[in-house]
Amino acid sequence: MTSAIEVLDNPLAIARLRQSPSREPLAFHRRLPGYTPTPLLDVPVLARAMGVGSVLVKDETSRLGLPSFKILGASWAVYRALEAQRGVFAEWERIEDLAAQLAQSGLVLVAATDGNHGRAVARMARLLGLGALILVPDDMAVARRAAIAEEGAELVVVEGSYDDAVARSALTAADDRHVLVSDTSWSGYEEVPGAVIDGYSTLLSEVDDELAARRGRDPDVVFMQVGVGAFAAAVTRHYRRPGRPRTPCLVSVEPEQAACVLASQRAGRIVTLPGSQHSIMSGLNCGTPSLLAFPVLQQAVDVFCAIEDDVAREGVRALFDAGIRAGECSGGGVGAALHLLGASADPAWRARLGVGPDSCVLLFLTEGVTDPLAYDAIVGG
Repeated sequence: MTSAIEVLDNPLAIARLRQSPSREPLAFHRRLPGYTPTPLLDVPVLARAMGVGSVLVKDETSRLGLPSFKILGASWAVYRALEAQRGVFAEWERIEDLAAQLAQSGLVLVAATDGNHGRAVARMARLLGLGALILVPDDMAVARRAAIAEEGAELVVVEGSYDDAVARSALTAADDRHVLVSDTSWSGYEEVPGAVIDGYSTLLSEVDDELAARRGRDPDVVFMQVGVGAFAAAVTRHYRRPGRPRTPCLVSVEPEQAACVLASQRAGRIVTLPGSQHSIMSGLNCGTPSLLAFPVLQQAVDVFCAIEDDVAREGVRALFDAGIRAGECSGGGVGAALHLLGASADPAWRARLGVGPDSCVLLFLTEGVTDPLAYDAIVGG
């Protein structure tokens, strides 16, 4: 059943990284309006389909009022970028206190996006009383464009790919009034994207805290979606941090049409894919890995895989059958796990991933339904 997946093994993956993630972003997020830990779901129907003891699903389909986890990275990165721009904030307890300190600043947040990151940056701009300029590739779905515009952002459609939008955003934010908040990094621009990665650590701390409260088993295998690699880098840092008692097998999942990390891993260096990427997993349509994220993945991810769109569709339908509504990027992680671990999977891959009948698999629902028409076409609604 793996014909729809390209798989690249990394037998040299290391079990420990040197850096331990901070819980400082978690303390910050707890002060944002509407913060609450997102659910960690136990989904027995998926466990049966994969022949494992349990499948845990971190449900990020609704986070701080948005249909994605991206607000975690965007909010922390905005905060750190503004501190770098204007100096350390005075003590604050509520987001309104921060907004008051930024009143009359005239600052505009700038971001390129293939969907959820830009909407999250626009939401932070609205909460802080700032302007927002969001650049998007020209193939972005109408519903996703509208969602960004509804946050009050100025939307600029860039002819070309996500990478083209990133390049344009860097040029746009070349003055002191514009603050670039990118989730990918390049030479000379690493601090803010690093804060994005750090911000994602909150959802992983929540997983640990929930499992500790349940006295539950830590995951044996973790599947993580990859666009530029920022989220996967956060997951990898978390599960490869010094002192962690158990180290699960880490599997990255990319669209076949946008498998820039797998291609870079194979080449042994960062490579850029030609042209534009048009997977249904629009949030993962990235042609170049993050300069900051790729070395983390290169060192410590066990298995890299790239999936056809049909695999993501199967994942969306499997979630729907389990009573869970989630978008195509979420379906990609689920679909990859089903293909590598399900009844028709190659037993050699189950063995490589160390999976048995008692194993625990962790998946991430990285987005909700952000394009209702496309979702209905997948599930037959």
